[in-house]
Amino acid sequence: MTAVHTLDVRGLLCPLPVIRTQNRVRDLEDGEVLEVVASDPGVLHDIPAWCRIHGHRVLACDERENDILFRIEVARG
Repeated sequence: MTAVHTLDVRGLLCPLPVIRTQNRVRDLEDGEVLEVVASDPGVLHDIPAWCRIHGHRVLACDERENDILFRIEVARG
């Protein structure tokens, strides 16, 4: 079973959601999943771009009321 971790970055504006996501991913293992909950609409572009650059995979992106939820699969190597 894949471990799922959560990071709440609601209320933070660019670039802080991506920086906090990057810092959290450093502590995770290959294949683990990080759920990021954000409120800044900029993450809709920033987090997928960051994932592409660093080789992580966006599993899902959902908008719920004022929240944006990403599920990211961590990739090492």
